[in-house]
Amino acid sequence: MKTNTLFHCLAAGMLSAAALLFSCGKQQLKDSLDAGSRAQLQAGADVAAAPAVFVHPGVMNTQASLDFIGSQANGGDATRTAYYQKVIDYVDSHPVPASFYATVVVGSNGATSPSKSQIRKDAELAYALALRWAKTGTQSWADKCIQILNGWSYTFRNYALLDASTNANQPGLEASWTTPSFVAAAEIMRYYQINGHGSGWSAADINQFASYLNNVKNNYINNMPVYNNNWNASQGYAKMAIGIFLNSAAVYQSGYDLITIYLPIIVQSNGNIPEYCNRQDCVHFQYSLTAFAYAAQLAQIQGDNSLWTASNSRISAGYDYMRAAYARTTSCTYCSTSSPVFPGTEVASNHYQTSNLAYLRGLQAPLGVPNDNTFLGFTSYTHYNVSNLR
Repeated sequence: MKTNTLFHCLAAGMLSAAALLFSCGKQQLKDSLDAGSRAQLQAGADVAAAPAVFVHPGVMNTQASLDFIGSQANGGDATRTAYYQKVIDYVDSHPVPASFYATVVVGSNGATSPSKSQIRKDAELAYALALRWAKTGTQSWADKCIQILNGWSYTFRNYALLDASTNANQPGLEASWTTPSFVAAAEIMRYYQINGHGSGWSAADINQFASYLNNVKNNYINNMPVYNNNWNASQGYAKMAIGIFLNSAAVYQSGYDLITIYLPIIVQSNGNIPEYCNRQDCVHFQYSLTAFAYAAQLAQIQGDNSLWTASNSRISAGYDYMRAAYARTTSCTYCSTSSPVFPGTEVASNHYQTSNLAYLRGLQAPLGVPNDNTFLGFTSYTHYNVSNLR
């Protein structure tokens, strides 16, 4: 950044005070928090700085954790093998596509399209294939994963709206869901080593994938509105994941800051999550919890446990509320024991080890992918009783 940069300070109360760096390029500015958000953040708890050097693989898994779960499954551990079966089942039931979409058409409130359905499924499939390669060392699984990553990164150009009723910001939410799953797969393809050998993903292809990440980040994820709900939680998690792959402290920090801001807004001090009753379903509040749990896991891998304890362990309190929702003791009763349990529950349970989380993950363990293919899955395989996540 140039040394003659001019700083202008704008102050407008609690929701608007920060130093704006006017000589920054347009995108650099978007990767920093707006003035109001930064002021709100600074009024709260201390915020950890992004790591100077990122740990890789560093999105949900590490070299050590992948070695550990792979050795257990290959060694015949019954529990790990049963959990790995979720990976096999998904791969076997989802063939690698022969073509990809330049434009992904998205709708709101569950409205879908062939392109929206495919990119969600492919994000899960790429990650499952990466896990299968890491466990088996069979090159064909890596090749198929790379085929998907390359297919989307070389083909994708933009998002489009399904119809006039679609929220104009829906593409940002969709990108915030699928992109981190692609990144988790890409981190394994780029960095994981099996007996000293990598996947063979070329430098040119890695650069193209980075361009894809910048496209969806700059044009969609960065342009999310302030809804104070799962949209903003998902946005923060996505930017943290993207920042790790891009080795960008600024992008990672921007996502981290968003998580820190919205965690105490979305999850109240007593653990209550208004999304549950407001949305009248057992899914949307779990979007928020999953994004927060995954963000905390990313930070933990990078050497920072503070998101797990932020705002008086607000993530844990949120899962306590989720347990009450499944017990139907909350003010509204949209959850039942047959309602989908999202895979973030396994990640949170592995960290907190509370009885409420043990109950929740046990309802449908082993957990595979979410029923709507939003957040990455297979967490029972990757996280159950796994301590090698630093």
